[in-house]
Amino acid sequence: MEVRIDQAEHSKISTSLEVEQIDDNLFRSVKLFMPMRSRGVFGGQVISQAIVAATKCVDPVFGLHSFHCYFLLSASPAVPIIYYVERLREGRSYSTRGVKAVQNGKTIFKLLCSFHMPEPWQPSYQWPMPDVPKLEDCELEEDTFKRRAMQNGIDKKVKEIFLTYAAECANGPIAVRRASRNVKEGNGTITSTFWMQARTGRSEPYEAPYQKCILAYMSDLNFIGVASETLKLQRLATGPNALAMSSTLDHSIWYYDCEDGLLYVVNCPRAGDGRGVVHGRLYSRSGTFVAVTCQEGVVRADRRGPEPQVKL
Repeated sequence: MEVRIDQAEHSKISTSLEVEQIDDNLFRSVKLFMPMRSRGVFGGQVISQAIVAATKCVDPVFGLHSFHCYFLLSASPAVPIIYYVERLREGRSYSTRGVKAVQNGKTIFKLLCSFHMPEPWQPSYQWPMPDVPKLEDCELEEDTFKRRAMQNGIDKKVKEIFLTYAAECANGPIAVRRASRNVKEGNGTITSTFWMQARTGRSEPYEAPYQKCILAYMSDLNFIGVASETLKLQRLATGPNALAMSSTLDHSIWYYDCEDGLLYVVNCPRAGDGRGVVHGRLYSRSGTFVAVTCQEGVVRADRRGPEPQVKL
């Protein structure tokens, strides 16, 4: 069966992150991608394009060390996003930039990011990387979907969805491999781990500023979904335990290094009231703890609250 992808192919990360500079502090998206069964453009792409724009407006001696952003409205892939960069602060050790993303005259996204003059002589500490299978020993996400689609007795519509997911993953700019699913730690924490690697089309790695933009794109993959998995909400299902909605509200990253080929360690410390928080840790293959992430999103089961009482 032939599976058609409606979106343009994004097999290289540089295509997904590309922005066009149209004036001082003003940038425009070139291509936008909306994942299957999504409400709008992929949030990680909006984040990474905003960071590319901000990075172009900062002295290169400063490196991105953190950002915090809010998603206000879903973005359409049919209309370019305009990114306005505001130069908020120029300090000796830190510089701050704000980015407002606008589409059809409405603000859809806001980001505040900070850049730091590196201080490698300062002391350091990190949590160790968990023991998981190596990147090369884990199955590609697209192969997992293909295998699930070939199971005996699978519903025809579900099979088509799995094959479409497989094609979308294969054409995506990030190769994802799940290393573990919902592992319960001794303290009751449930953790999932993923290996992620950019499809760059290059033999040599990108420089650190661009690697950090790639990491931002990666960080939104399989992130808030861990909250719905922790709640045991089921995709492609019906009933009170079916996942009705999952959408990012806000997202943050704190950078301490950056490399390609990263292990994403994700858990959900709290979920309820139709929302969930996920925490993430990103490690290089050599075990360096490169970034800390956090996100809150809407996570709703297919359940309705009590009807409001009508006053006579």
